[in-house]
Amino acid sequence: MTSASLIRLFLLAAIWGGSFLFMRMGAPVVGAVWLIESRVLLAALFLLLVALVTHRALNARRHWRHYAVLGVVNSALPFLFFGIAAQTLSASLLSILNATAPLWGMIIGLVLGYQKISLRLISGLGLGLMGVALLVGLDAHLVASGAGLAVLSALAAAFCYGVASNYARSAPKVDSFANAHGSMWAATLLIAPLMPFFPPPSQPGPDIMIALLLLGVVCSGMAYLLYFRLIADEGATSALTVTYLVPLFGVLWGTLLLDEVVGWHTLFGGLAVVMGTFLVTGVSWRQLLPSGGQSHG
Repeated sequence: MTSASLIRLFLLAAIWGGSFLFMRMGAPVVGAVWLIESRVLLAALFLLLVALVTHRALNARRHWRHYAVLGVVNSALPFLFFGIAAQTLSASLLSILNATAPLWGMIIGLVLGYQKISLRLISGLGLGLMGVALLVGLDAHLVASGAGLAVLSALAAAFCYGVASNYARSAPKVDSFANAHGSMWAATLLIAPLMPFFPPPSQPGPDIMIALLLLGVVCSGMAYLLYFRLIADEGATSALTVTYLVPLFGVLWGTLLLDEVVGWHTLFGGLAVVMGTFLVTGVSWRQLLPSGGQSHG
């Protein structure tokens, strides 16, 4: 991996780790539905601006069904589930539970016949489940506050990402930027009908408004651009290593900016989840080492 790509990788992990910080700030104030509708709409508008400037076609008439599927399983549902969970759970815990997505993808792949059982996969799944058990079972605050449904909601979000990764195996071959752009508009249209059933929040303070703006434009719109650049430069497998780095930044931002307390069970549980994901995806850490060659910086 080139030095420029390595910088983009860590920047992307920092941004996506920050998304859980902003959801944790916004969800208790504006609610999950209004929070996520703001997120996907702002992302869609930002990507529309980029598409107009770079003359990238969406081809919505041809691929609208594909965008609708992605909008459901890769944006609308997981974002809503995380929005619900963020009303209760810490940003640190949300970011770690998000890292279980490849584990769910592996389980779904086994059921559908895309994956074959191996010692590496079973070991990764076992480590991941042990990590979740440590995170949830030993957190007295979760037990006391009855946050079990919030944990299930966060895991359901990660499960949706596992569904999306398996759908990608048979999905139409569409440009990655168009996938992001089209799916964000699809998610916007899919969530909009829910809004009348939830009272609009009172005027949020400036800090919440800034969090919503950053969540939509930076953590969704700009992050996709960074991710697609990584895929183009280094390949999908190397870009996937961002999965291991996001929890590190999620815990860091939650600790520094929200004064979240990180216990030993959070550290060891998070490490088990990340290592389980590492085994399941089979990515080599050598792919993170800077390599020679021309930089695209």
